[in-house]
Amino acid sequence: MDTALAVDRLQFAFTVTFHYIFPQLTMGLALLLVVLKTMALRTGDEHYNRSARFWAKIFAINFAMGVVTGIPMEFQFGTNWARFSKAAGGVLGQTLAMEGVFSFFLESTFLGLLIFGEKRLGPKLHWLSAFLVFLGSWLSGFFIIATDAWMQNPVGYVIGPGGEILLRSLRELIFNPWILWQYSHNMTGAVVTASFVMSAAGAFYLLTHQHQAHGRTFVRLGVTAGFIATLAMMFPTGDGQGKMIAVHQPVTLAAMEGLFQTAEGAPLALVGQPDTDRMQLDNPLVVPRALSFLTYRRWGARVQGLDSFPRDAWPDNIPLLYFCYHIMVGLGTVFIAVMSLGMLQMLRRKLYDSRWLLWVLMLSFPFPYIATTAGWITAEVGRQPWLIYGLMRTADGPSPRVSAGNGLFTLLGFMGMYALLAILFLFLIYRELEHGPESPDDPAGDSVEPAAAH
Repeated sequence: MDTALAVDRLQFAFTVTFHYIFPQLTMGLALLLVVLKTMALRTGDEHYNRSARFWAKIFAINFAMGVVTGIPMEFQFGTNWARFSKAAGGVLGQTLAMEGVFSFFLESTFLGLLIFGEKRLGPKLHWLSAFLVFLGSWLSGFFIIATDAWMQNPVGYVIGPGGEILLRSLRELIFNPWILWQYSHNMTGAVVTASFVMSAAGAFYLLTHQHQAHGRTFVRLGVTAGFIATLAMMFPTGDGQGKMIAVHQPVTLAAMEGLFQTAEGAPLALVGQPDTDRMQLDNPLVVPRALSFLTYRRWGARVQGLDSFPRDAWPDNIPLLYFCYHIMVGLGTVFIAVMSLGMLQMLRRKLYDSRWLLWVLMLSFPFPYIATTAGWITAEVGRQPWLIYGLMRTADGPSPRVSAGNGLFTLLGFMGMYALLAILFLFLIYRELEHGPESPDDPAGDSVEPAAAH
């Protein structure tokens, strides 16, 4: 691979991976904030308002970090990927502009009202501000997913006289069939992340005997939302996304599953190590015929292996793709188990006293971030060697005048700055967790628990 191309890819991968640490929590947390504000509005209980104020502060810190890290990422389209931007800017400029104008400003404006306007707005308008923050954050996710979905499955375009890609139909761009499952899977994943983070904070407070009424609320809401979201990640969203890949990118499916030979009644590999030289999966543990059933709902269905495609059409890093996909699926299975146990204990009224499970919930919060990162690597590495699937190869997209040295210099600069930002972020989050959700004006503070918590 060309050295400058490798550095450009590494830099974008680093900046986008670091950036997405923050939006995945804000998008999921936005929904949970609406739930807390709805409970406050329906019950009139200040306990839920204090809970919402606490998580709104966490939301605001993540939102600020997302803005700071997102702007340099988007500028790389022009600095490092000029040929790609010149070729496809007439299409992708539409969704990226709508993300900024429609969703970012909606979210940021009403976030200010959510944080600072509670006393002036009153309960109903403050609930509305929380809902509009949620709407803005989920619209933002939609337009970004629409951009990526077009790169995965380009639709609604024509090729101009100079070879540039021109938008033919905005409707086709927005209603790309790839969007439905990718967007629903991604946003459900954001809810999973927020659920585990909220559950972890609640478990921490219960284990340390601090803010225990709020701790019970956080655990209860986190486990309830997490139970629903983890199941939805598997079906229908994960299943639908898998079928979309099978139809539009069958070589990607073969690489993800480590299926080297086309087979009728193809097995599903649980573990194994792909060997692309010998065209086999080493040390496999498989479920016979399961891949055929999961993909086509027939045990004997024919599934194309990598041998059905020329090598220059294969994803260029099959081991990375294979392992990231299996990390995502494996952790997703663990998430279902953890949240199912949490739901079971909650129904048995033993959740808050199950210290072992509270420890599990508290220590589990990093893993949704790992699973989401692995999922995005699966999506983006799986599309290779195409930058725009079937239209532009990745090797044809970078800026011709940006050398490997230039790219490496800026990559090291980003790493240094983002290390400092990570330290600042952790400090701010620690400070909010240490302060807790209690109102300093309320000496009774956390002593009263709403009846719904029982």
